[in-house]
Amino acid sequence: MTTGIIILIVAVVIVLWVIGVYNGLVRLRNNRENAFANIDVQLKQRYDLVPQLVATVKGYAAHEKELLEKITLARTAAMGATNINEKIAADNQLSSALAGLKVSVEAYPDLKANQNFMQLQTELADIENKLASVRRFFNSATKELNNAVQTFPGNLLAGIFGFHTEPMFEVSKEERAMVEKAPTISF
Repeated sequence: MTTGIIILIVAVVIVLWVIGVYNGLVRLRNNRENAFANIDVQLKQRYDLVPQLVATVKGYAAHEKELLEKITLARTAAMGATNINEKIAADNQLSSALAGLKVSVEAYPDLKANQNFMQLQTELADIENKLASVRRFFNSATKELNNAVQTFPGNLLAGIFGFHTEPMFEVSKEERAMVEKAPTISF
């Protein structure tokens, strides 16, 4: 009789432990998805702003057609992405295209002085700052999930329940090259 009670208690403890680990992994996965939803909100604002920016620049920089088409295509691809990993890749392409626009604008002093363009640039800079913040939060949530999936005791159950490590939101290769390059300062 006592052996049966001990076995029952051990079984209940193991079941409760499995439930606790599983629920913790679910919470972490949902936290990561919520963090990406915050990125989606900022990306939507960015996608809405890009056509206005492109239209303004078109008036001044007619021969920059290829760059403007690249931005438009990157925006379309980003809006059509269906999962987190596709959205990350598409956003990296759009970020790279927008960086090319910033460089190109330097050749147009009239455009840089245009009030509409300046307002759009300010809004875009604000959105980019917000994106950087929510990306950091997303990466933090991803790190927490990955740690739980890879460390004991979560690693014992993660694979069984279909949890796996997830990719971080990283800077694209093009952006990394630009970030690692020393800025040119001229007066």
